[in-house]
This record gives sequence, C-alpha cells and structure tokens, in this order.
Amino acid sequence: MWQYGRVRHQIAIRRIRTVAERCQRAGGLWDDEPFLLAAYVFGAVLEPGVDVDVVELAFVVNLPADELPWCAEPQSLVGLPSLLEIDKAPVQWYWRPAVWPVANHLIHRPLRVWSLDGPDTAALDALERGEAERLRMPAPTVEQQREQLSVELDASLAHLRRVEAGFWEREWRSAHKGSGVYPEKHLWDAVHGYLDLLAAAGQQRP
Repeated sequence: MWQYGRVRHQIAIRRIRTVAERCQRAGGLWDDEPFLLAAYVFGAVLEPGVDVDVVELAFVVNLPADELPWCAEPQSLVGLPSLLEIDKAPVQWYWRPAVWPVANHLIHRPLRVWSLDGPDTAALDALERGEAERLRMPAPTVEQQREQLSVELDASLAHLRRVEAGFWEREWRSAHKGSGVYPEKHLWDAVHGYLDLLAAAGQQRP
C-alpha cells in the first residue's frame, strides 16, 4: 500500500470508496434522525494521478456548531472513526456541523462522495478517471470566507474557554473521557483548533 511513505493514487481512491460504503452502513444505525449526513474528500488526492501522504476527508454530522468547533471531537464521535474504518488507515479526517459550510480555510472545494442518498458513484468514478474538477464544490467568495472564518473563530474561542473552565472539574472530566480518549485530548484539540483559525485569520489580513 505504501510507496516511500506515500499512498498510491489508485489505492487512495479505493480507500475513499470503502469509506463511502462504511458511511452507508453507519447511516442505517440511527432510526429516528440521521446523525452522519455526508462525506467529502479534499486535498491532494483530487489531483489526477497524484500519490498522497494521507487521504483527507470531511464528515458532516448532525451536531450543533457550539459542540463541534474546528478540530473538536466530542465524546459522541469517538467511536465513529473505528466504525468508518479510518482510524487505522492513512486518513486525516475532520468533523463539520451541518449548520456550517463544509468548506473552510483548509477544506478547499471538496468533492462529495457520500450522502444520505448513498455513495456518490458519479463523483467516485470521476475521481478515479481524474475528472473530478467539474463536480467539486465552487469556491466561496473572499467575503464569504472571511465571514465564515470569523464565525468559526468566535465559536472556537468560546469552546476553548469552556474546556479551560471545566478542565479540573470532576464532572467535566468524567464526561470527557472514555474509549481511549482523555480530557487532555479535548484540551489539546481546543487549543489546536483555535490557533489554527487564528493563523488563518492573520493570513487573510491585508
């Protein structure tokens, strides 16, 4: 699978197809209101024939934005990577709340490969042929991107403050550990997400 530490493009496409199939199976686990809503691929793998270091994926889930700021991974999601078979694969994944655009400063013009209607075979086939460009999401305007970044930066800072305030509280720590995840991981995610957005905001300034 690996060639000098990189994933061959065709192997990466196969991995994406597998993830789309796993999303379809996982989507049937919620009988009332769907939880996992869509999956998108982005990054270097969208370039025809390019080998990649990792496959980059974004998953849209039915959670409020304040529970899912950038880089956060709530306890309700810790089992999902294993269910989707991405936790032991060369995959970098990000969670996105349904109320926000899936695209942001890092997720540029993603390609949807799964939705509640099932795997997007047209997108997957086009990706394999190196013809996915026309199916990718359009890029936001500079103003739209700036506005969304501002919204996410505020949400991320508020989340970081909540994590910092509760970090040494017994009840908070008990609610934020399990399945191999500890409170320290949530704190690191909150710091990392905020600093990443802060750096992106700094790059946008004239």
